[in-house]
Amino acid sequence: MTQPTGTQLRAVVTGASSGIGAATVRWLTTAGWDVVAVARRADRLADLAAQTGAVAVVADVTNDDDVARLVTEVAARGPVHALVNNAGGARGAQTIAAASIDDWRAMFEVNVLGTLRVTRALLPALRASGRGDVVVLTSTAAHDTYPGGGGYVAAKHAERQIATTLRLELIGQPIRVIEIAPGMVRTEEFSLNRFGGDAAKADAVYAGVDAPLTGDDVADAIVWTLTRPHHVNIDSMIIRPRAQVSNTQVARA
Repeated sequence: MTQPTGTQLRAVVTGASSGIGAATVRWLTTAGWDVVAVARRADRLADLAAQTGAVAVVADVTNDDDVARLVTEVAARGPVHALVNNAGGARGAQTIAAASIDDWRAMFEVNVLGTLRVTRALLPALRASGRGDVVVLTSTAAHDTYPGGGGYVAAKHAERQIATTLRLELIGQPIRVIEIAPGMVRTEEFSLNRFGGDAAKADAVYAGVDAPLTGDDVADAIVWTLTRPHHVNIDSMIIRPRAQVSNTQVARA
């Protein structure tokens, strides 16, 4: 991976306590970045900080006071050059006819409004750095749909529009806006959370699939986009395992 040059670059990574977020913290610190790792679970953040040297900030991206405190703590460390909006997730796999309003509300709160809240709060600092990046982790669900995915698809489509609109609104400013849209990624919690802790249902998602993506695969892509020369903007990157060709077609043994 490309090593940052000159002044040390600083990144804020949300949803950092597991999966893609934790992997991104590890990859960025290895690449020489100063990283502020953000999540709700203090114990996991503390372990990650001990492993990587990242700074842990316990905060909930759905809470205005927490986000305001996050901005204050980040500002105390100096300039911020990148925000990786990774906090998110899916809840439930019901049809539209059987949809849970509570699940939809929760997905919009963290995926959409969480990304909006943190991005809006850190934009002044990213602009002031002279070379800022906003990374938005969406999903292939932001580009297509599938049965039982209506709520997650709707949330990720909305989150993607934050990225595409922000890029237009920041024209001429020293901030890149990058969308990373992973397909099937096997992490320790994503599907387990989606199915309310039902391990059998979570495991069935990946049954027979040859090498789903890992958190490291996605983190590698994130760091690659961030370490391109700053005049190069990777607008959108869709990443899938070879076995998956669409949201509904996956090769299984």
